[in-house]
Amino acid sequence: MPSRPADRRPSCPPGPGQNIALTVPPAVPDYLTVIVAPKRDRQAERREATRREILDTAWEIARRDSLAAVTLREVAQRIGMRSPSLYTHFDSKNAIYDAMFAQAWTEFGAMFGAIELPTGDRAALLAGAEAFFDFAIADLARYQLMNQRTISGFRPSAVAYAASLAAYEQFRAAMAERGVRDQADLDLWTGILGGFVGRGLRAEPEPTPADEPA
Repeated sequence: MPSRPADRRPSCPPGPGQNIALTVPPAVPDYLTVIVAPKRDRQAERREATRREILDTAWEIARRDSLAAVTLREVAQRIGMRSPSLYTHFDSKNAIYDAMFAQAWTEFGAMFGAIELPTGDRAALLAGAEAFFDFAIADLARYQLMNQRTISGFRPSAVAYAASLAAYEQFRAAMAERGVRDQADLDLWTGILGGFVGRGLRAEPEPTPADEPA
């Protein structure tokens, strides 16, 4: 028995009276796209907030007394934390100094990167020097930690020291744009700036009218 012939649709338009076979395309499902916000790590956020509080407290002690006066016990007492709990964030006093060192140089790098230096070479060099001078004398404890070895036995870690190297590279690049590329010239310039900062930190404040004798 012959098989049923295949349904062959005409390749030309149908004539009058012919039925047109309509092929309905399959329905395309609608996919609902759901964007899920990343889950917050609240434990990490609390830990980071505690670290910031510890560092802020350490800076307060250093500015009030001295860098050497920073102790784990006093920091813990001031923030209402037991010393063993503090060790879960910083395992030693030098670890606090290390984080403070990195923080200070990161702040300087952000400040230096945000200033707009004048176009003239001389004016740009003076503006950069003034920015460094103002940053340094604004906070004695911060400057000592950044540039002077006032804490016996403390050496910044490689991670913390990288922040100071990044800031120095910003300074080197700014000087190179003004034609100062030799390392000896850079060392001379930083030495001069350090001398000015030292004099500024030792200078006595000018008397105000209320302090002047009648």
